[in-house]
Amino acid sequence: MTGPLTIHRYVGFELLADPGAVRRIAAFLAAGVRSGTMQPRIDSVFTLADISEAHRHLDKGDQIGKIVVTV
Repeated sequence: MTGPLTIHRYVGFELLADPGAVRRIAAFLAAGVRSGTMQPRIDSVFTLADISEAHRHLDKGDQIGKIVVTV
């Protein structure tokens, strides 16, 4: 016999509809990056000319970190 089922909802998109929440989120993230406590991990950097290769890399699904596209 299994236990009760608990479902947790992710409400990130609902928060984006609230300008006050967006400001608080942005301030929290900016402070973390400035202080060094949050360090975004970059997996790969592609130029805009290599956007097709960036999509292929993303489609593989084995990246660890963000894929950055530069102009």
